[in-house]
Amino acid sequence: MDHERRFYRVAELAQVVGCSKSKAYELVASGAVPSVRIGTLLRVPVSAVEDLARATVGESTRDRS
Repeated sequence: MDHERRFYRVAELAQVVGCSKSKAYELVASGAVPSVRIGTLLRVPVSAVEDLARATVGESTRDRS
């Protein structure tokens, strides 16, 4: 069985992205970062964080042009 991590808690998202927990919850609530509910747990797919990073880097690169 593959034990690769697939989800972050919102607090972990904040650490990975380098923002506050409240900002991370704001990003999730606004839909800027997709999330899923597993029962009462709110989780963010690792792939969504990777997509956010790619999009952010792409925007930064375009802004410099």
